[in-house]
Amino acid sequence: MTQMTADGVAGLLSELMDSLEGDERNLALTIYRLLAEGRPVRPERIAERAGLDRAAVDEALEEWPGVFRDEQGRVVGFWGLAQPEMPHRFEVDGVRLHAWCAWDTLFLPALIGKTARVSSQCPVTGETISLTVAPDGVEALSPEGAVVSMLVPADGFDADVIQSFCHHVHFFASREAGEQWIDGREGAFLLTVPEAFQLGELWNRRRLGVGA
Repeated sequence: MTQMTADGVAGLLSELMDSLEGDERNLALTIYRLLAEGRPVRPERIAERAGLDRAAVDEALEEWPGVFRDEQGRVVGFWGLAQPEMPHRFEVDGVRLHAWCAWDTLFLPALIGKTARVSSQCPVTGETISLTVAPDGVEALSPEGAVVSMLVPADGFDADVIQSFCHHVHFFASREAGEQWIDGREGAFLLTVPEAFQLGELWNRRRLGVGA
């Protein structure tokens, strides 16, 4: 089994995606925070909230991978956060949202500045994993021995990120269950939940300057 540290994984991931600066950083954080309100977000609202030109917002939404929109062109999913139902439930201020993968639930609270109630299901045992994630740490975890699977995508974070990365990143009720699942999956490894949260902190800092 591959052994990795949060800092080591963060270094590998940061090589696969450029850090955002200035208007792009502002735009990304604005989209996250508007999505967290629980309603599809129109591009003009994003532009207004971010204080950016509408054309620049439209260009970014077209060019960035991992942006999902409904039939009216409104943003409903963005870089790990989704309004449509997905396997990882992510509740903020009573608003039911979802995350693309287990790790997303650990770094998103810091980006939106809100505490989230998270629940997911172990792919091996079927047991429910529940936790409360604040911007500065995991406040509750059940079962306490839950772990997170991880994989560094060979081709980076492209338009196929859900297939190439997210489908490999899950919560498991125990290390034994996680080891059973990753057995034979090349490049997969396990992190404890605190380690995965630390990885999220490092990712946020390097990618979006949050927590720096």
